[in-house]
Amino acid sequence: MPTQEQVLEALKSVRFPGLSRDIVSFGFIHDLRVEGTEVIFTVRFQTENPAVGQQIARDAESAVRAVPGVTNVHVSLDIGSRQPAAAAPQGGILPGVKYKIAVASGKGGVGKSTVSTNLALALRTLGYTVGLLDADIYGPSQQMMLGIEGRPEIDEVDEKIKPMENHGIKTMSLGLITDPDTPVIWRGPMVMKALDQFLTDVKWGELDFMVIDLPPGTGDAQLTMTQKVPLTGAVIVTTPQDVALIDARKGLAMFRKVNVPVIGIVENMSYYICRHCGEREEIFGHGGGRKTAEVLGVPFLGEVPLDPQVVVGGDSGEPIVILQPDSTAAEAFRELARTIVKQIETGMLGHTHEEHEHHHDHDHAHAH
Repeated sequence: MPTQEQVLEALKSVRFPGLSRDIVSFGFIHDLRVEGTEVIFTVRFQTENPAVGQQIARDAESAVRAVPGVTNVHVSLDIGSRQPAAAAPQGGILPGVKYKIAVASGKGGVGKSTVSTNLALALRTLGYTVGLLDADIYGPSQQMMLGIEGRPEIDEVDEKIKPMENHGIKTMSLGLITDPDTPVIWRGPMVMKALDQFLTDVKWGELDFMVIDLPPGTGDAQLTMTQKVPLTGAVIVTTPQDVALIDARKGLAMFRKVNVPVIGIVENMSYYICRHCGEREEIFGHGGGRKTAEVLGVPFLGEVPLDPQVVVGGDSGEPIVILQPDSTAAEAFRELARTIVKQIETGMLGHTHEEHEHHHDHDHAHAH
């Protein structure tokens, strides 16, 4: 006769799609009963993606069928949406935010935070209301880039955290609640708790766009985040070198796995403009981003130059879009923002034409 231990052992071979962890250690298996040669259990977890649930249920069933002596397997699938009703009566995560865009990169060092900050500011200059959520646990830098100091306050009335604000951008960053001089050695669950708070306990209010700066890489933190937030789409940041493109590929695969539309790839540090002669020099080779986008079948969103002023602006709290609005880099970010808006609004990401028309009028009313 099969035992409960054997069944659990078999279920440990079932991984969550795209992760290295198994469904038993995630705590997804409930009400497991072994009755003679029949096994009955429920797979319960939260996702907005029913396909993932069905795949796990199928894998779990075939794993248990392989246990010697098992003749019948009954799997119930219980996938709630991500927010328990009690926690978010106002309709899910970030209910007042129209479009939620994740900015991601397969590895660190590609200037993802710079792109996030300047993209948020560029969307602001186009007349949209914008929030910036810095979910980068390892190097939360947005508060520095936006020139924000101090600690967030709590709203007395509803006990929610008020986002900090500068340059017209509402922002929240782990850097605002941790000590800048101590390295953050947080375990995964602690990080997810902090990010959960940023999503549910911060008074973001009504916003057109929320730009979410994800940690670099494609591990559990990124996946959890992309599954928690009903994202409109993701932007992947890469640099021209081929090695960065391999990493971009990983990022793309991650979003495809969780069914998040990839808005496209942006190539950062794409070329250098000589300060003295104004010549454009392609010091890292050229066209890698465009090539990758073509190979992977996603839109190429544009090239951002490597400009020493971008770095200066990031350190001084005056990002390039604010510091030198006429620079090539600032124009590149505005162009990136326009391209993203156009992609979302023309329904490439699955919006209907009517919604688009209505949305368009509303935005132009407050943009001009």
